[in-house]
Amino acid sequence: MPTRPHQSSEEQTLRWAERRAMVGARIRELRLEQALSQEALALESGLSRNMIIGIEWGRKSVAYERLWDIAGVLGCNVAELLTAADRPPSSSPYRGGRQAMQRLGDVEA
Repeated sequence: MPTRPHQSSEEQTLRWAERRAMVGARIRELRLEQALSQEALALESGLSRNMIIGIEWGRKSVAYERLWDIAGVLGCNVAELLTAADRPPSSSPYRGGRQAMQRLGDVEA
């Protein structure tokens, strides 16, 4: 039984990555449904915004105790975080419809 990530088989590592992506996509989906920012979810759950980003992108794993904190903020039970999202995980960042900033010389008078 491996105890460290580098001791795991490639298949196990891939399964873990798929599970992280699935849970992260579901957290993101629930957060967006409630029009919560990543910052708001982070502040209310006691995690950093960078951690929320990493979780949503499936790049960071989260201690299972923290799932209860996240679920509490999202107003759901932990089991809902472990179900597949309606949409597959995105491979590009969500920009919230923001436009690129204009340079000072580009501003119309």
